[in-house]
Amino acid sequence: MIRGCVHLVNRRTVRQTVLRRPDDERAVSEVLGVVMLLAMVITIMGGVWVFLNPYLSDFEDNTNWNSATGLADRIEDRLEVAGNAPEGTGFRNTLAIQSTAIRSVQNVEHWTISADLTDRESIDLRHVNDTVVGVLAANETARSIRVESPGVTVEKTVPASHLEVFITHNASAAHWMIVTVYDADGQPLHQHVTWTLSGLQITTSLGQGEHQIVLMNNARAERFPNGAWEVSAMPLVEFDRMANDELRLSMLLTDIVSNGSIGSGSNVGMQFVSQGPLTLFSGQAYNVNFNVQNALHDVITPQYHNNWLADYTIERSAGTLDTYIGFAPYERASGADGFSVSSQQLPLYFEVDIQRVEVSR
Repeated sequence: MIRGCVHLVNRRTVRQTVLRRPDDERAVSEVLGVVMLLAMVITIMGGVWVFLNPYLSDFEDNTNWNSATGLADRIEDRLEVAGNAPEGTGFRNTLAIQSTAIRSVQNVEHWTISADLTDRESIDLRHVNDTVVGVLAANETARSIRVESPGVTVEKTVPASHLEVFITHNASAAHWMIVTVYDADGQPLHQHVTWTLSGLQITTSLGQGEHQIVLMNNARAERFPNGAWEVSAMPLVEFDRMANDELRLSMLLTDIVSNGSIGSGSNVGMQFVSQGPLTLFSGQAYNVNFNVQNALHDVITPQYHNNWLADYTIERSAGTLDTYIGFAPYERASGADGFSVSSQQLPLYFEVDIQRVEVSR
């Protein structure tokens, strides 16, 4: 035996074994990670959508409102052009009115306009009922009367009297009626006009409800969901003082004849045809009285009154009505009896025109 040598026959070799997971177990962990990542992305996207949804809804509502307002502007322009055209002429346009519907509003405003046409007489004319008018001439110069309505013209004599005289006729005032009183020479002394006007309503769907715009007699009223009607444009009633100290009161009425709904869609054709403009008053006038009743809502007529009587109210508060020139109430200060003009003895020229336009698809 050789000294110094050690036999390693009985020594056991120790080896460290590295534990390895099967491939299928490692794949499961990767799938769970992807699923968790996707779940996190979806959760974040859902939260962003919930957060942005009110803003997106407001943006869409604002877009629809702008579209409806622009559509109302374009329709008003076309009504003005067609209203000034000769009878029977017009044009056709194609409009995009998605998310919006257009329909007619029948008999939305009732106007009553009267004036003496000479300073030699003052006449009070009133409608007693549908077939009788009362005529009261202060100087007893009224000798005949002419009553006009669609398709009907009635002429009657008026006996001289210091009392109110009642004249029977068969004309209908459902749409319009023009009553003219003449003297013995056939000269007009007084004219009284009643006219019921129709318009168009533009309805747009918003997130909280419907937004409505009504075009009536060159005026515009709007209402948002859960809101009140507000007049955004007044009727065309203008009062001017000219350089020669003469006064001018001018009115432009617009009557839209339409039946049913125009509809909605990406390409909707609308036809505007003139039924012929008319001049109701033209020249110097006296004792002017006009009144309007709006049937759209009870808040519309008071807004008209407040606008026309704004200057009068200020002058009355200041105690300077003795020099005031402008719109004034006919009798009661609220304007419930109509409106007149405080002219301070200056000449007043009265102009009233009416446009009649038929709108259809």
